[in-house]
Amino acid sequence: MMVLFISQSRRGPPQLTSRRGPTRLTTMPNVLILRAPGTTSDTETAFAFEQAGAKSVTVLHLNRILESPKILESAQILCLPGGFSFGDDIAAGRIFATKIRHHAAFRAFKDAGKLILGIGNGFQVLLKSGLLCDDATLTWNASGAFTAQWVNLRTIGEKCVFLRGIESMELPIANGEGRFAARNEAVLQSLDGAGQLVLRYADGGVAGVCDATGRVFGLMPHPQRYRDAVQHPRWARRVPQGSMGLAIFRNAVAYFE
Repeated sequence: MMVLFISQSRRGPPQLTSRRGPTRLTTMPNVLILRAPGTTSDTETAFAFEQAGAKSVTVLHLNRILESPKILESAQILCLPGGFSFGDDIAAGRIFATKIRHHAAFRAFKDAGKLILGIGNGFQVLLKSGLLCDDATLTWNASGAFTAQWVNLRTIGEKCVFLRGIESMELPIANGEGRFAARNEAVLQSLDGAGQLVLRYADGGVAGVCDATGRVFGLMPHPQRYRDAVQHPRWARRVPQGSMGLAIFRNAVAYFE
């Protein structure tokens, strides 16, 4: 496996470094992780896909895709990681979303039957770009404050590729604008009736949404931060319950086997 970290420089061409691991079968997917100014979870998300067995993982600046859209054609999984892209100016994920909203390459990627995952800020980008679903967004938490804690989650239905075989899990959240909001009650009922509100918090709030195909998925909790039992704050005092976050990445990779 090769994980590529590609950075931009005004003094010359992009610089690449790599980390090699065991050789994987050629049927395993190539993963592309897009970062932007303010993205903070690209490296740990890349490591999660590496652990899950992806053939290759490339971390690439958004501008590289805007300049050379054909780069997308070599990947089977596209991931938008967490953080605060473009400083969350205007609204969380809004600028990133605006840059890709009408870009044909991203629509073509989705229409080709490939997988798209948005985590935290990436979920916000997927909603505001229209790649996930229309007439819905993420707004400020009910508390009006940034929230960082571990939460219990349960899955709904079997539509989402990323959640197959997972009934419940415990993951960390860290967000200020993480409350799912539909334009009106009719939109919310439509999404619920179509089985797209696939991940819920213990109190019933929406934690994750997939598109009509189940291949595009966004969630506010951060599965890349629970790849191993020892990452749980109470790992030494009890056996963590439910599926760990790594299962989400394994499901994505296994989809192409």
